[in-house]
Order: sequence, then C-alpha cells, then structure tokens
Amino acid sequence: MRNNFKMLLLASLFLSTFLFADFGSALKKQKFLSPDEAFQVTAVKKGDAIETKLTIADSIHVYEDSLKYEITKPKTIPLNVTKPQSHDFDGDKVYEKEVSVFIPLSMIESEVKGDYTLSIWFEGCSDNGICYQPIVKTFTFKGADAGVFDKISSLANEGNTAKIADVLGSESALFIIFLFFIFGLLLALTPCVFPMVPILSSIIVSQAGNEKPSMVKAFFTSLVYVVAMALTYTVVGVVAGLLGADIQAAMQNPWVLTVFAAMFVALAFSLFGYYEIGLPSSWQSKISKTSDNAQSKGILGTAIMGFLSALIVGPCVAPPLGGAVLFISHTGDALLGGVALFVMSMGMGVPLLLVGIGAGKFMPKPGGWMMRVSQVFGVMMLGLAVFMLARILPDSLTLILWALLFIGSALYMGVFDSSSESQGMMKLVKLLAVIFMLYGASLFVGAMSGATSMLHPFAKFTAGGKGVTIVEVDQNSHLGYSVERLMKEVEASDKPVVVDFGKDSCTACTELEVITFPDARVQKQLKRFTFIKIDLTANSDEDKALLKEFELFGTPNIIFFGKDNKYMPEKSLTGFIPPKKFAKHLKDIK
Repeated sequence: MRNNFKMLLLASLFLSTFLFADFGSALKKQKFLSPDEAFQVTAVKKGDAIETKLTIADSIHVYEDSLKYEITKPKTIPLNVTKPQSHDFDGDKVYEKEVSVFIPLSMIESEVKGDYTLSIWFEGCSDNGICYQPIVKTFTFKGADAGVFDKISSLANEGNTAKIADVLGSESALFIIFLFFIFGLLLALTPCVFPMVPILSSIIVSQAGNEKPSMVKAFFTSLVYVVAMALTYTVVGVVAGLLGADIQAAMQNPWVLTVFAAMFVALAFSLFGYYEIGLPSSWQSKISKTSDNAQSKGILGTAIMGFLSALIVGPCVAPPLGGAVLFISHTGDALLGGVALFVMSMGMGVPLLLVGIGAGKFMPKPGGWMMRVSQVFGVMMLGLAVFMLARILPDSLTLILWALLFIGSALYMGVFDSSSESQGMMKLVKLLAVIFMLYGASLFVGAMSGATSMLHPFAKFTAGGKGVTIVEVDQNSHLGYSVERLMKEVEASDKPVVVDFGKDSCTACTELEVITFPDARVQKQLKRFTFIKIDLTANSDEDKALLKEFELFGTPNIIFFGKDNKYMPEKSLTGFIPPKKFAKHLKDIK
C-alpha cells in the first residue's frame, strides 16, 4: 500500500513538473504585438468627407476618451467629430475591433485654406496586461486653394519667421511683393511708426519757417523721409540675410545711442527757438549754385533723419522682416528679398506720407501758433531722446528722466500761471498741464521708491505690484549662455521648455516683460514649462552662435522644446506677442 502511494506521489510530482514547465515555456514564448501591428489607421478623402478607420487587433482595446481628432497644420484646430458607441471594459469606455469616423470637409475647410494635416490621437492596452504609449498618426491632405486675401490674412497674424520664409519660397514674385506691401500697411498701425510722426512733422514745420508749407513741398519732404527709411530697412535686411548678421545690434551700442540721443536733444532746443540748425552760409551758397535752393533745402537732413529713424526708433524685429531675412539667407535671392523689404517699408510709410499731405493742406495760416507747434515737437524730441537712453540706462534713472520731462512740460505750459490770459482753449491746456505735473510727480516718487515701470510707478506701495515684471515660473539664469549649455538645460528638464531671447535695447522685449509675461493667463500656462531667458545684449560670439543655431535674426525671439526635448521650429515666435495670443499659443504646445 505504502509502495503504491509512493508511486502515485512520484507520478503526480512528475506530471506537475511537466505541466508547470510547459506553462512557463508558454509564458516565455508569448509575444506582444508592436504598436503598428496592434493598431492600423487609415484616413481617405471620399466625396465631401474624410473617412478614418482605426483597426484594432484581437485582445486589444482603445480608450474612448483618448481618441481625438485634430488639425495640427497650418494651425491647431480640435475637431468635434461624431464617434461610434463604445462599451464597458473593467469600468472604462473602450473600443475594440474597428472604429470608423467620418469628418465633413466643411468642418475643416471653413477654418483652414490650402493644405492641412490631420492628426489622430489614441491610447490602447492589451487584455494580457500591457499598455501602449500614446500614439498619434498624421495624414496630409490637399485642401481648397487659398485666395490671395486668405493667404495674407493667415500670414498677417503669423509670428513664426520660418513659416513666412516658406511662403516666400513657394509663391510668385508678384504675390510676395503685394503681400509685403500689406504687411507694411499693417505695421503702420503698430507703435513702431508712431515715434516717426513727430520727427517728420517737426522737420516739415522747421523747414517751413514762418511760412505755411505747401502741400507739394510737405509731401516731397515726407517722400524723402519714407524712401530713406525704406532703403535703410532694405539694406539692413539684405546684408543681414546674406551675412547672417544682426546689423541693428551694432546700432544699439551705448555710444551710438548716446550720440543720437544728443542729436535729438539738440534738435529739440532748436525747435524751442534757442538757435537755428543749418549749414554754414558758404556751404549753402555752393549748394544753391547747383540746384534750386527752395527745393533742395533740407533734403539731405531729411534723408539722414529717415535713416536714423529706421535703425533707432523702428521695431527691434518684426516677423515679416525676419521672414524676408531668413528667405534671403536660405535662397540667396537678395533681389526679391530686397524688393519685398522696400515695398513693406513703403507700406509702413503710408501714414507718414499722409502727414506730409495734411501738413500742407490742412495747416492754418502762419502765426504765433507755429511757435507753439514747434515747442510741442521739441518736447517730443526730448521724449525720443529719453526713449533711446532707456535702452542703456538703469530703469530707475530712466523713470526720473521721464518724470523731469513731464514736470518740465507742465511748467512750460504755465501750470502755476494764474494770469487772466488763461481763458477759453487755454483752460484745456492748463488742465493738460496739471495732468502732466501730477503724472510727473508720480513717476518721480515711484523712481525714489525703486519702481521701474512707467505704467506702475507705485508698484512698491501696492500688493498688486508684485510680479509686474518678474515672471513667476521655473526661470533659469540668463547670463553666459552657449548652445551647449542651453541644450544641457533643455535635456535636464522634464517639462516643455520656453526660451526667450532678448536684449536691453529692445523695446518689444521690454513690452513682453511688462505686458505679456506677467499676465494671469500666461502665468497659468507657463507653470507647465521651464522658462529660460537669454540676454543677447553683449552680442558675443556665443550669442551669435545661438542665433545661428536656431536661424534667428535679432530680438525678441521665443523658441520652444517639447517634453521629449526636441526643438519645435514651427512653434517659434518673433516680435511682441499680446498676452491672449501668447497664452493660446502655449496651450497648444503639448
């Protein structure tokens, strides 16, 4: 009996060993499908819709809430499609076998003109226990051809210079020239052109002397000024494109800015009537022998002022300018790029030409009022001098200069004058003088308290002043960056990365710091990112290498890296970006 029991036990042990060995071998031989084997996706245009089909292998399911359809190029547009009914699987809504979704073309082509890219996002798991990484499949379709104005409308709001350069490389020369003229007209509506209006107006007034300027002469002066400005932008853009250099950086040298600021101060005091700026009489007599003095007087000076305005007062870098520079750099087509830049600058100058026409047609007869107008333009010239010096002086000192300018203007306007002459229109002037005095005093008190912003002079006294110019995100140091250091910090980040390239002399960079970055909507989005600020003021070899590495020209430029640490050139932004637009742009970056 005992022997029989031993035999049975040995047989059971042998059988169990065989079965478990076979089961273990089966486990070892089990092979999970690759993502391409587990999920097959197709998207085909049929009639007036795109038919998409997601085929899922056996024993694999896709979560309903992970399945998303989106247009990702030329811009991001989530698609609200009708998905089939899902079923329950361990408490989750899932799909198995096959998922077919039809996307009406009208849903896409009402938002996008031209070619577009459809992306399908999903996440799935095997019943045997493995879950796949999130998957995205992309499909490119040829859409309805965009009309001229559709293309212009799309690019007008484009902040990515690379995309503008791509358009330059794919469109006809005639379209490119027309496009850049429209860009110029749009730039004319930005603050870039505003500082040039008082400069040109003061030139017209000073050249008229005590006479009313004729419309022809005023328009000719404006034309000389605008053409000089246009030629400057053209030459700078073409040279920068061919040489890959930021020419404007040289014009932001502290010595250069100081000299030009002094020129504006000298011009201001001339407008105040303290002296008259002009060529020596011997030079004037020689000039008059070669051309009609009435027509040639001031042409050279006007052209020089147009040249200086383009380099000093103009924007740091506008996306159209950067796009043209990048196009010239890539293709070497300096002729087309130069013509495009010239036409853009002439479009920018349209309001200035209207100033010239208006000065000759709508200005009243000569009189004592012209001295007042000259004085107003003199104050504007002093403001422009402070504006330029702000790029190289400490913020607190700049605030004091602005305070002195407003207080001095108020005193000049007779803020404390109680004479009986302050009647009628002069009462409004007195009211404006009081406002200038109060604002100037506010700036002075703010500067003494350590404030740095003209918009927030009492920032140090109010709780709301916190964070006005400081971006409260994971921000790294901005000194001494090289390409190698930047990439190391990008690779060390477990978040998407924002890199902001700026410099002290860049007005648009300051606007980003004061207006865009502190905005609550932007701050909310920036918490998902690592924020790196790089200062290019020194224009060192490392700074130039950074710009060359990412094909950037000038500042401000903002570039992005994804969670996978890969550079995203299609997301780059150039120039000032309003808070709402920047927050939306950040939201679209995964």
